[in-house]
Amino acid sequence: MEADVSLLSGSFGQQHFGACGLGDARLTARVVKTADRFLGHSGGTLPDKLNRNADLLGFYRLANNPKVSHAKLIAAHCARTRQLMDHAAGVVLVIHDTTEIDYSGLDVADLGPIGHGGCRGYLAHNSLAYDYADKEVLGLVNQTLHVRRKVPKGESPKAKREHPDRESRLWKKGWLALGPAAAGRRRVNVADRGADMLEFVEAVHQADDHYLVRSKSNRNIEIDDGRGNVIGTKLHDFARALPSLGERTVAVQANGSQAARRAVVRIACAKVSIKPPHFARGEHSKEDLPTFVVHVREDNPPKGTDPLEWILLTNVPAGDLAAAAERVDWYACRPVVEEYHKAMKTGCGIELPQFTTGPALRATIAVLSVVATQLLRLRDLSRRSDAAAVPATQVIDGEYVEAVSLWRFNQIRADLSVRDFFRALAKLGGHLNRKHDGNPGWLVLWRGWTSLQLLVAGARGARRQTCV
Repeated sequence: MEADVSLLSGSFGQQHFGACGLGDARLTARVVKTADRFLGHSGGTLPDKLNRNADLLGFYRLANNPKVSHAKLIAAHCARTRQLMDHAAGVVLVIHDTTEIDYSGLDVADLGPIGHGGCRGYLAHNSLAYDYADKEVLGLVNQTLHVRRKVPKGESPKAKREHPDRESRLWKKGWLALGPAAAGRRRVNVADRGADMLEFVEAVHQADDHYLVRSKSNRNIEIDDGRGNVIGTKLHDFARALPSLGERTVAVQANGSQAARRAVVRIACAKVSIKPPHFARGEHSKEDLPTFVVHVREDNPPKGTDPLEWILLTNVPAGDLAAAAERVDWYACRPVVEEYHKAMKTGCGIELPQFTTGPALRATIAVLSVVATQLLRLRDLSRRSDAAAVPATQVIDGEYVEAVSLWRFNQIRADLSVRDFFRALAKLGGHLNRKHDGNPGWLVLWRGWTSLQLLVAGARGARRQTCV
């Protein structure tokens, strides 16, 4: 897919918010300007991001305007992401996950309990599109803000299951918001164990869409023993007993006291049929669901670390090692959405606004959630396969290339490659650029990007002085 140059050009706000249907050109102009300011100064509180009183007060008025809503603000960005998905050459992963946004210190009426119930805020259910071939975040394709309800004591299982605000509905709602996949394009809905619900995977399957979900429940299944007999057994027990087809190396993220590492895993797979539970959990049929199970296990983990194990369910055929290994590689991309949640909170300070109304908070979440996708794109652009060959000015605004090259090399380098630009940007953000340091992540690139704004502003000021 051709590079999306909106990240480091002045058109970011217009491209992502210019088509939001607010019904007032002045409001649209304000959100476009605010988004551009947020991208240049994404960290800290709203006064830190919008350090001019006119910009800050203008955004306050925008966020509190009754014509403005979270859905309207984010719609143009999501529509743009769908267009990018339609033009992707290969598989697009739609990674679904939920994160809590904590506003416990605010006196806002329409917040719900989060955490263990002692805090208040929203559940943000995000659906993030990821181009698997290019290893590139395309953007949000949906975001649902959910207020967790307080379940009355004694509410029956049937009443809980049928309640329209049942929290477990978020997975299916997030998928339904995508609409049908474009003809001839393959998208795969990827999710962790929270989405292991027959209600969700059955709906995706029946719509001829695709899913890849990590299993949580040791479900009842049936298998064909190859001799014409159908045998009933348990999913996890069956998966763990499958013979290994071969090995694969996967990346394991840092978790608590365990450092990030590369794990060698065995892979096995088989076709099974899931039996629906006797007591319905969610809304699903009573029919068996055919699926493939892929078992991933680390047999020899480093001393003192827990072995990696994934039991994956997918309706994309996985009948041999090559196919199963590809499904494993798809699922290995799922932590991208966790990085996105960090970008929302650490990079954009999405929990810092001090509004006293729900609509103003939700409007702020919409704009900052889009900005957060661009922080991940800093990393993606830096890791392009052609980064060493493509001139930086082809994908990055020339003003930024000039400022970085002057800072790093004391001269304007028009021939600076994409790779050289981002190495310099990472160094500006504190990365040492040693061989064993690995590729810079979005956080250090974001720090460099924030510092770069001052260099660009200084260069603009110098040019104005020269012209006087």
